[in-house]
Amino acid sequence: MPINRIILYAHEVEATVGFYEKHFGFRASREAGDRIVELIPGDGGASLMIHPAAKGQRRGQSLVKLVFDIRDVEAFCARSAAEGLVFGAIHAGDGYVFANAKDPSDNPISVSSRAFRNG
Repeated sequence: MPINRIILYAHEVEATVGFYEKHFGFRASREAGDRIVELIPGDGGASLMIHPAAKGQRRGQSLVKLVFDIRDVEAFCARSAAEGLVFGAIHAGDGYVFANAKDPSDNPISVSSRAFRNG
């Protein structure tokens, strides 16, 4: 079965929603009375469910990293930096490159050209 939704626990829900809308083209979907904000991807793929973090959850404590498939990582990182999202160094993998950053709730994210290495 495909993964259709990923839950992210966020201490800063609205900042996290705005971050994924601005930098990765998600569209927020809210339902009255629901504390979860669903982020719908613009080009298909899994939705992100932004859930308020419990007070006891530490910022940045995570067992997953979100990886976004980006054909031109260097150009994406440059555009993102101009909009306030600064990625770390660009690292070379086996035929691809990637760079890491964190969202406003300190969840690790990565942009990678791995999906495009064979074409």
